[in-house]
Amino acid sequence: MNLRLIQFGKTREAWLKQAIDEYLKRLSPMVKLDILELADVSISKAGSVEAVKFGEAQNCLKRLKPDDYVILLDEKGQMKSSLEFSEYLVNISHNKRVVFIIGGVYGTDPTLRQRSDAVLSLSELTFTHQMARLILVEQIYRALMIHNNRSYHY
Repeated sequence: MNLRLIQFGKTREAWLKQAIDEYLKRLSPMVKLDILELADVSISKAGSVEAVKFGEAQNCLKRLKPDDYVILLDEKGQMKSSLEFSEYLVNISHNKRVVFIIGGVYGTDPTLRQRSDAVLSLSELTFTHQMARLILVEQIYRALMIHNNRSYHY
C-alpha cells in the first residue's frame, strides 16, 4: 500500500509532530506513507481568499499523478466509521497510490474537489489543520490494525 498525505503549511507544534512521527513509525512495517508539506499561499501576496485557494490548488494538482486515487478531506465530505474506513482504504489501495489532501486554512478551490475521487470528513467537529493531520494518520493506523485483525481497535 502506497499512501501520501498532502498538506499546506508545516506542523508547527512539537507535540503534534511527535505524535504524528509515532504513528508513522508504527505504520512503517505495514505501509509506505509519506507526507508532503506544501507552502501556504500568503493572502497578502495573493490578494484574496479565492486567489489563495486557487494558488494552493494549482500547487497541489502539479503533485498528483493521473492514476492517483485522491481523497480530499473536507468538513462537508462523507463520514465513515473506523470499520468502514478500514474496508474502504484496503479496497481502493490496490495498485494505486492513495493521496489524501488536507486543504489550507481557507478551504479548497473547486478544482481540487473536481480532481478528487472521494471527499471525506473526519468528523462533524471542527479541528485545526494541524490536528486533522494527526487524526488522519491515527485513523490510517487504526484502519490497518483492523484489517490485520490486531487489537488496537478494541
